[in-house]
Amino acid sequence: MAIVVNKPLPEFEANATGGIKVSNTSHLGQILVLYFYPKDNTPGCTTEAMQFRDKYKDFVKAGAAVFGVSRDNMKSHDDFKEKLELPFELIADTEEKMCHMFGVVKNKIMYGKKVKGIERSTFLIGPDGLLVQEW
Repeated sequence: MAIVVNKPLPEFEANATGGIKVSNTSHLGQILVLYFYPKDNTPGCTTEAMQFRDKYKDFVKAGAAVFGVSRDNMKSHDDFKEKLELPFELIADTEEKMCHMFGVVKNKIMYGKKVKGIERSTFLIGPDGLLVQEW
């Protein structure tokens, strides 16, 4: 089931660093920001994570919880989070369930070859569980 602006998110549940479970209902009553990125410890993803880290206080002030999402495993996420001192948790979507649900798996050309990769994307979910915006 695809996600649609102004509609509730489909059911999902995922594990994040810090032993946290995130689901379509886990943050009702709070704004939720999910940002999808291709891979831990790559230059672009490191820069993006640091930008979310540096603006984290603004997100908290706005009442938002922030989670980064990638296909990396929990060990990779734990190391990435510690290395960059990220104040938010990272979701390990190793089976790509969330990536497919949010439609961020795209065909890309890398070094002249077609590959499936993650398109950098951010989703804003309102306190009512409805998708407000995607970038």
